[in-house]
Amino acid sequence: MADYMDARQAADRLGVSRQTLYAYVSRGLIKAVPGDDPRQSCYLADAVEQLAETRRRGRKPREIAKATLDWGMPVLESGLTLIESGECFYRGRNAVELSRSASLEDIAAHLWQLPAKSAFPRRAPMSIKAYVDLAAQAGDAPAAETLLPLFAVAARDEPTSAWRTDPVSVARGSGDLVRILAACALRQPPQSAPIHRQLAEAWNVDSSGADLIRQALVLCADHELNASSFTARCVASTGASLKAVIVGALAALSGIRHGAATTQVEALWNSIDPDAPAKALRDRLQTGGALPGFGHPLYPDGDIRAKVLLSAITPGFPEAARLVTAAADLTGAAPSIDFALVALRRHLQLPEGAAFLLFAIGRSAGWIAHGLEQRATNQLIRPRALYTGKRH
Repeated sequence: MADYMDARQAADRLGVSRQTLYAYVSRGLIKAVPGDDPRQSCYLADAVEQLAETRRRGRKPREIAKATLDWGMPVLESGLTLIESGECFYRGRNAVELSRSASLEDIAAHLWQLPAKSAFPRRAPMSIKAYVDLAAQAGDAPAAETLLPLFAVAARDEPTSAWRTDPVSVARGSGDLVRILAACALRQPPQSAPIHRQLAEAWNVDSSGADLIRQALVLCADHELNASSFTARCVASTGASLKAVIVGALAALSGIRHGAATTQVEALWNSIDPDAPAKALRDRLQTGGALPGFGHPLYPDGDIRAKVLLSAITPGFPEAARLVTAAADLTGAAPSIDFALVALRRHLQLPEGAAFLLFAIGRSAGWIAHGLEQRATNQLIRPRALYTGKRH
């Protein structure tokens, strides 16, 4: 009969914390199985020993660096988000379950461990003339492209500077940043109404559509140590303001391998026959092209966030269902959150770029959470590089 270890025993054998052990599970380095107590998982002793031996022997520095940076070994500890066994949890609470009724403001307060009423008071942040001027200058430029410069001008550093330790001030400043970001996305003065309602009103969406927007924002709120969140932590570790944290994270999010992947999904969608997508997808694959918006390394059985959104969208939007089915038949890959956000945009007939804006506004709650958590460690993130150039 196989021997098993509980989480404490496995973590001790590996010489890591329990959070790091759970991160190993989420990355498929070791498998967790249900124990006698359904609230606790067990680990096959032989698998733990094998992983411990691998860690003991070590690998070449180049291999270690690559594995760490590319969906590999954890690089720091966090108590914010756990991705495990195809599920996503915000501070121990299932993100999918939370998305059924919670607002982005609720999730932000939960992640920040700050009172919601303090973080999002009824009064709106002060509007700034420079922001209004820049919004006018932006003209017809896509909102996704102007989000970062508008926010950089509209928000202020002082309310969320590192020297502030009063919980009420930090909470209010953090909530203001999220509201200002939403205002920049809509190019309007900041408001105090729930953000999903602001978006729905500006985009002329009914109550059922507003609820889908609310759910999408919640599902985008955080996702462990992705590129933009790691950038946020690096910025926060220097002692910069939370405004600077969001500016840095927005820059990272703008890349096509992260948040701007939604633009590639849009291009893919535009290139197919919506009534018969299989041929265009097959032709794309045969010429070496990829299918953006499908597959996710952390969700071998499919991105749970996309599943939830698409289950609410596809009954009234068969075009998305046909595309998902065709991609699955050809590649076996399931849609990611990027695809689901584009499907939501098209289903609700939102403006171009709205998928990216939903991603950015929702994720801002997580960026601030990572910034606050990193501040609490009082540690500068300063890794070393593995030099591969010529030596004198």
